[in-house]
Amino acid sequence: MTGTELAAAEKFRNPSYKDDLSFNVRFNLWTLKTIGTWPRSLNHTFLETIQHVTLNLLCYGLLAFILIPCSMFIVLEIKDFYNQLKLGSALSFFMMAVMKYCVFIAREADIRRCVKLMENDWKNVRHEEDREIMLKNASFSRRLIVICGAFMYGGVIFYYIALPLTRAKIVEEGGNLTYRRLVYPFPKVLLDARHSPINEIFYTIQLLSGFVAHNITVAACGLAALLAMHACGQLQVLMSWLEKLVNGRQNDDDSLDQRLANIVDQHVRIINFIALTENLLHEISLVEVVGCTLNICFLGYYSMMEWDPKQPVSGVTYIILLISVTFNIFIFCYIGELLAEQTIKVGEKSYMIDWHRIPWRKSFAIPLVISMSRSTTKLTAGNIIELSISSFGDVIKSSVAYLNMLRTFTT
Repeated sequence: MTGTELAAAEKFRNPSYKDDLSFNVRFNLWTLKTIGTWPRSLNHTFLETIQHVTLNLLCYGLLAFILIPCSMFIVLEIKDFYNQLKLGSALSFFMMAVMKYCVFIAREADIRRCVKLMENDWKNVRHEEDREIMLKNASFSRRLIVICGAFMYGGVIFYYIALPLTRAKIVEEGGNLTYRRLVYPFPKVLLDARHSPINEIFYTIQLLSGFVAHNITVAACGLAALLAMHACGQLQVLMSWLEKLVNGRQNDDDSLDQRLANIVDQHVRIINFIALTENLLHEISLVEVVGCTLNICFLGYYSMMEWDPKQPVSGVTYIILLISVTFNIFIFCYIGELLAEQTIKVGEKSYMIDWHRIPWRKSFAIPLVISMSRSTTKLTAGNIIELSISSFGDVIKSSVAYLNMLRTFTT
């Protein structure tokens, strides 16, 4: 950069960009840091590495504490199909959590890069109007995370606390042994978990395991909302610049060439950010689409099978879990649809400006912006399914079809 360009950059730098960035990523920081997947800085200390790895191993251990014993219990002790299906579908949620957790750890560098790009965008805000647009989108992503977290953590409260505590205690061995049934059964071939304090210890560990699994789901949903809504905010900023391309802004000395160069540079950066977001999220999105299709089917089935007006806790629990899973996949599809709409609007906005007032040689850049807005990378699930409201409808229809097949098979 020349001295003039550096001075201009300092002039437009957002003085409160650290506070804005903190506001944008705060909830994501909480959910990801809790499970040890918030990206470390490049110059992290050895102690930070030890803490990070220890937290990763702890989370893997808590998830394995559910998956391994319950898988053995299904094979060794459960005889009827309904209970096998019920426990197996619950384990599928933990398997989804393990796969998403592995992606988080493997993609730490990509997450760090996305956060760094977001920091640069906040730092280089040129106008207060642009900052307000970005804050509006940041607030919307925070609301999505809060709603997702409310449903998911509500599921933890009902499934791991309310449901076990409302069940009657089991009395065995002529009244000499009284215990509560664990949330997930533990095979006797490993250890008899009916006796105290083993029963209470295992219940606490299962509660922590459930929190980790649900927190991973909230973290995945929150990360998708954070990145997609930030991209939407940048596209809206770009459209604001396009509106003022011809006439410029009041008290703005930028020439037409400079404004046009800023628009092209902004568009390129957004396209690269969307491509990085797609590369980061397509594996997680595929796990969500496939897993949620099956989970919606199973939870709908259990909601019908276990509804009892006299003891509604079990039915209500499954309904809350059903709503949370449905809303989770809806968020992925909705933000994909929203991002696709914003990219198309950039092309429409480019055409609607007074481009005929631009010198004809310089106006050649406008068709390029329109063309790139039509070919921008979209969010997909595993590069197979495009995330959109139409995809959400397909997920619901598939789940209902599987539910009808399951009811027919089991009745």
